[in-house]
Amino acid sequence: MTDITRELGAFVAGLTYDKIPKAAVEVIHMGFADCVGVMLAGRDEPPTKILKEVLAPPAGTSTLMFGAQTASAADAAWINGVAAHALDFDDVAIKGHPSTILVPAIIAEAQALGSTGREMVTAYAAGYEVWAELARRDPDHYHSKGWHPTGILGAIASAAACASLNKLNAEQCTMAIALGASQSAGIMANFGTMTKPFHAGRSAQAGVLAARLAKAGFTSSLDALEHPQGFLSAVSPNGRFDATSAVEAGKIWKLAVTKLSVKKYPLCFCTHRALDGMLDLVAETPVTADQIESITAVTSRRNTKVLRNHQPQTGLEAKFSMQFAMASCVVAGRAGLTELVDDFVIRQDVQDLMKRISVQADDAEHPTMPGYSPFDQVTVKLKNGQTLQSKEVVTVRGGPDFPLNREQLWAKFDDCARVGNFEGSSLKLFDAFMALDQVARVSDIPGLSSGKK
Repeated sequence: MTDITRELGAFVAGLTYDKIPKAAVEVIHMGFADCVGVMLAGRDEPPTKILKEVLAPPAGTSTLMFGAQTASAADAAWINGVAAHALDFDDVAIKGHPSTILVPAIIAEAQALGSTGREMVTAYAAGYEVWAELARRDPDHYHSKGWHPTGILGAIASAAACASLNKLNAEQCTMAIALGASQSAGIMANFGTMTKPFHAGRSAQAGVLAARLAKAGFTSSLDALEHPQGFLSAVSPNGRFDATSAVEAGKIWKLAVTKLSVKKYPLCFCTHRALDGMLDLVAETPVTADQIESITAVTSRRNTKVLRNHQPQTGLEAKFSMQFAMASCVVAGRAGLTELVDDFVIRQDVQDLMKRISVQADDAEHPTMPGYSPFDQVTVKLKNGQTLQSKEVVTVRGGPDFPLNREQLWAKFDDCARVGNFEGSSLKLFDAFMALDQVARVSDIPGLSSGKK
């Protein structure tokens, strides 16, 4: 058995900015910028507003969603994390949504500490690589056991990121990681409700707390990840986890390979291949809902389980519905923030079309993309007997092999800022995070101040 927990603690403690590959730094910049954008878009969403009202946080070191209100770093990470995931428009990688947890935790704690941009970049790298290390150690899908990977992996990664910011030593980093493991939580049954973004916010908050407790001398198990009754064993769907191979963090950089998939659509990422295919199809051959007899979307078995809502009635439910995704493409010609609202979802034409849409599971698995079928494809049968079929979609727009360019990233950021009624300069904020390693202090970022005295 490998000392995974200790070795990850040593990796986090020893990581410095100069050890991070340049390609990885560029991914981190994108992760920060995209996450801040969707955070702005989600700051007035019901889950964000309710949590803020219930917590009623007193003023503190850290800014809430780039507005005038402040809170403690832990509360800010929690609230900002919920805002970043409220619309399910945040990036995807390593079995979950890394930035929606890492970015809120890092920004909140960086403000409390007065960190530099390079320290924030380093903290993100620490959290991402710890997350990736754990994700690779189980060949099975956490979703199949009901776990939300973002919730269970995110708390550990957030702890690693905040431990890096606090410059903890190797043993303290190990303690923080183990503390994060005991705060891992999140079940799939709550997808399509306000509780899904709660998972992200809670994990961001857990990392701040874990690092601070470890710094103060709070103890935890030095083998909390690999122990027979530890994290890997506890969450493994089929017990096929790997607790023996060497730790790759810091040696094989996943950030430079796996990177991030930036969402073009504010729906569960499991719909995005089919969305690309369907939107291309209707752009080439425009059709109306009343012309369609049926639509069939083929996707992976894992995806069919995640997309649990077949006749959604709310915008939140629609985010986890292939039926809605396909219907939106036909009725609106797009699937964006303006469609993911209750009024559009319950429109009679949308509801009627969803009843004619089915999802077919493909049990074959892509050789290098766990959880995905070799391709997704959409078939549309028209009432006149004609059949339309999309291409076989393998590469998702916004994914590592088909990334959004800077202009496209900026367009999404600006749109999100407008949706969130952001009053500052969205371009200055975007530019700051796209060059975060050049920022001397967190307080130099528009809308942020440093709580360090």
